Amino acid sequence: MITRRKLLTGAGAAGVVGVAALAAPSVKAKSNKTIKWRMQTYAGAALGEHVIKPAIDSFNKVAGSDMQIELFYADQLVPTGELFRAMQKGTIDAVQSDDDSMASPTEVTVFGGYFPFASRYSLDVPVLFNQYGLNEIWDAEYSKVGVKHLSAGAWDPCHFATKDPIHNLKDLKGKRIFTFPTAGRFLSQFGVIPVTLPWEDIEVAMQTGELDGIAWSGITEDYTVGWSKVTDYFLTNNISGAWAGSFFANMDRYNELPEHLKELLKLAMDSSHYYRQWWYWGGEAALRVGGKDMKLTTIPDEEWATVEKAAHKFWDEIAAESPTKAKVVEIFKKYNADMVKAGRPYRYG
Repeated sequence: MITRRKLLTGAGAAGVVGVAALAAPSVKAKSNKTIKWRMQTYAGAALGEHVIKPAIDSFNKVAGSDMQIELFYADQLVPTGELFRAMQKGTIDAVQSDDDSMASPTEVTVFGGYFPFASRYSLDVPVLFNQYGLNEIWDAEYSKVGVKHLSAGAWDPCHFATKDPIHNLKDLKGKRIFTFPTAGRFLSQFGVIPVTLPWEDIEVAMQTGELDGIAWSGITEDYTVGWSKVTDYFLTNNISGAWAGSFFANMDRYNELPEHLKELLKLAMDSSHYYRQWWYWGGEAALRVGGKDMKLTTIPDEEWATVEKAAHKFWDEIAAESPTKAKVVEIFKKYNADMVKAGRPYRYG
């Protein structure tokens, strides 16, 4: 029989020390400080309520005391055009944006946001990244500059929302349009005057006449952020079927995360991508049918086909700029060719 006295001496005492040693890591782990990240999105608060906040709220709820992400909306910490540099320096830990808007110094930046006619539907974007090799190219390009490309997904298509009706390409001439850098570069050949302004200033710029229109989103965003109240017409033709955007993080901060938090972050991003798939897809249809603020106009298919033809010429111009850009363009070409061969419902008409 081991008495209480024997337990506290000799071999018994050693056993107690062993138990205490095993318990020590648990006590130490509980004293660790919560990992805190600051993430800024390209989206304003009204839009952010859909495109990012639900996923971050879920992440914080599950991560608990292990990690918390503080979310900031467009231009709250730094202007959108400075997001990349701020993240690279570690001023911001993570970003949700497209490459184009945040002026990434990479070979793939031109393809972020709305690369003309690269996609027809929102599902094209994740397939291009996950099955056609874009993930690997983006990962390599951002790794060169100290940033972790986390995950890419699709948003809405790109349409014109304007004060005056657009019935043909001539109606676009001279129109001052808020749009993405690459989209503006492409549209300028049709007489569009691209304008860059802070996201939060767009509504006022439409009211004061500084802008004639917006080519930044689909109709869901127009209604969600209030742009439908300052634009009277919505052009049903689009220059791209889906916005391509991503989550990014400072490489050092990402590498510091334990594996379970990396996995949780991935699940949260996947949740965000899925939310946008159905939210935009349903919203684009519902608001065209039932929206009361904007009247729909359409440029005839035969005339709009000349815009798509110009886009393919634009692709070749971009491809000539570097081997990496050429590789991405070849992937776009192969993917779209495959979709045409696959037929309905992938491509038709």
